Amino acid sequence: MRPRTLRCLVLGALLLAAFTAALLTLDAFGPLRFRWASKLILSNRQKVVDAFAILFHEEGDRTYNNLRWLGIPLQKNPMDLWIYQEMLFEVKPDVVVECGTFKGGTAYYLARLMDLLGKGRVITIDIEKHPGLPQHPRITYLLGSSTAPEIAAQVRNSIKPGEAVLVLLDSDHSMKHVLAELRLYTGLVTPGSYVVVEDTHFNGHPILPKFGPGPMEALDQFLKESRDFEVDPAREKLLFTFNPRGYLRRR
Repeated sequence: MRPRTLRCLVLGALLLAAFTAALLTLDAFGPLRFRWASKLILSNRQKVVDAFAILFHEEGDRTYNNLRWLGIPLQKNPMDLWIYQEMLFEVKPDVVVECGTFKGGTAYYLARLMDLLGKGRVITIDIEKHPGLPQHPRITYLLGSSTAPEIAAQVRNSIKPGEAVLVLLDSDHSMKHVLAELRLYTGLVTPGSYVVVEDTHFNGHPILPKFGPGPMEALDQFLKESRDFEVDPAREKLLFTFNPRGYLRRR
C-alpha cells in the first residue's frame, strides 16, 4: 500500500471516529450512552467502588476531614455512620468501647443515638486529649493507650456482668497495635454483637498502598487465631465503606 493511500485511510478513520463521537453526544443518543455506561459500571463493580474510595480519600479536605455531627468534627464515612446506627438499634449495647477518640465526634454521635434508644454509654480512649471535647452524660473519656494494661483494666472493671458490649477500633492503625487491641478487647464483645476494625482500607485495600501492614492484616491474623468471630458482609450493603471485612460479629 502506498504511503499516500495509507495516510488517507488513517485520516478517514480518524474523521469517522470524530464524527461518531460527536454524533453520540446528541440528546437522541442519551439512552444508548446510559446503557453503555451502565454495562461498563456493572461489569466492574468493585473497581468502581475502589475508584470512588480513592477519590473520596484524595479529596479528604472536603470529604471526611470536613464532616460534623451537630458541630463536632468526626473523621468517618457517612455510609459507615448509617450502619452504626443500624447496629445500635439491633444490638442495643449497654456499652460501646471506642479506641481512638480524636475530637469526640463519633462518641458524641453514638451518645445522641443512645439518647433516642434510651440506653447505653460510651467509653472512649485516646492518648491525647483534644480541647473542646463534647460533654455528655453517656460519655466517659479515658486518657492513655488502648493497649496499656491499666486502661484495659479500667474498661473491664466498668462493665457490669450481663451487659451487652460493642467495640470500635480506630486508634493507632499499625498491624501490631490493632492486633493487640483485638486480643485485648474482643473478649468483652457479647454474642451477636460486634467488634469493628476500622480503616481496613489502608495499605492498598484500596487506599494508601504504601502504608504497610495495618488493620486489614491485623484482622486476617486475628481470624486465624479465633473462631469466635465472623466477617459480616451484610454490614457492607452500602458498597462504600472505610472498613471492608472489618465488621466482625461474635458468633
